[in-house]
Amino acid sequence: MKNIVILGSTGSIGTSSLDVIARLGPNYKVIGLSANNNTELLLKQIHSFKPRFAAVLNPESYEKIKDQMPEGTRLLPPEIDSLMFMASLPSADLIINGLVGAVGFQPLVSAIKAGKTIALANKEPMVMAGKTLMKECERWQAAILPVDSEPSAIFQCLAGMANEHTYHEIAQDISKIFLTASGGPFAKRKGALSTVTPGEALNHPRWSMGKKITVDSATLMNKGFESIEIMNLFNVPEEKVQIVIHPQSIVHSAVEFNDGAILAQMGEPDMRVPIQYAITYPLRAESPVKKLNLFETARLDFLEPDLERFPCLALAFAAARARGVMPAVLSAADELAVDAFLKEKIKFTDIAKVVYTVLKTAPQTKGDASLNQALEADQWARERTLACLKDKSYKKAVL
Repeated sequence: MKNIVILGSTGSIGTSSLDVIARLGPNYKVIGLSANNNTELLLKQIHSFKPRFAAVLNPESYEKIKDQMPEGTRLLPPEIDSLMFMASLPSADLIINGLVGAVGFQPLVSAIKAGKTIALANKEPMVMAGKTLMKECERWQAAILPVDSEPSAIFQCLAGMANEHTYHEIAQDISKIFLTASGGPFAKRKGALSTVTPGEALNHPRWSMGKKITVDSATLMNKGFESIEIMNLFNVPEEKVQIVIHPQSIVHSAVEFNDGAILAQMGEPDMRVPIQYAITYPLRAESPVKKLNLFETARLDFLEPDLERFPCLALAFAAARARGVMPAVLSAADELAVDAFLKEKIKFTDIAKVVYTVLKTAPQTKGDASLNQALEADQWARERTLACLKDKSYKKAVL
């Protein structure tokens, strides 16, 4: 029996996780669910899976459903402490963190300090203070299993070696990590991207995801975040990470070793595959996803990214090189800039300008950010980004 808590159960990761768990059978039990404000779906999930605990962060949503809990389910108060409580439940064997943005930081820390195994799709905490979080994992004997398809692919390529060695030792044998990206909806679009609408940005050609990550995929910022995430997860320097545009999304990522051998993880583009691997790890179970037919795979293309056309990727690598609190600032500024774009307050191309404007005024710190430094930097960046959006100082940015 594996008891599972899902934070962010009404998002794309959460709903896919529940689909996987339902198919896996009675040995996998959901004991905690959380959402932000999608009460209609959360209630359906609660009545289907009958968790011991549930939480909704939005106070108004909490009031709507507080009297609709089935017997045996306790609805927790609408506050971050409720997520931290569920993330550290003594009876939980696996915490699936499918939250979006920095809100997932403190629940992740709670899960780590409780020595939990965490299936992590919420990449922002690993961007904000990934090195420190990995040290905390060692300290508290916790484990992070990446859920996103590309970090999961790298994890799978290294899994056999990691059974006998630490990632620090494995890193010495890695020559290059090829982190693949579909290229998003604008990889082949001609002309300027300044007229891109939210609807166009949300029309991803390969993956069905939440709004924020879909826009990040369109700007390639998501791939910048993943680059920082895997640098921290697998202890590799920036120069060993190569972004590869792969429109077919069949090769989910690959690892090249010092002897020239390359291991790649391939499969149909469906998030349920890496999610199920994290849930059943180290075992593999039958999947509802169609298996890849190599004879039907007509071609595989691999291209270099255009950093001038997609400057968010260059900004992410600059933040990674700067270290300190810069990745945390990057994450927070992007989160608010994307929100402003979705609300049609700024242009698609302004997202990078906003992030750049905030980054260039951020305080410099040495070494890896501590947990407190990351949280403080996140708050500073949010205030600075809101000010930047209000005074429109980003319009002067030259990338």
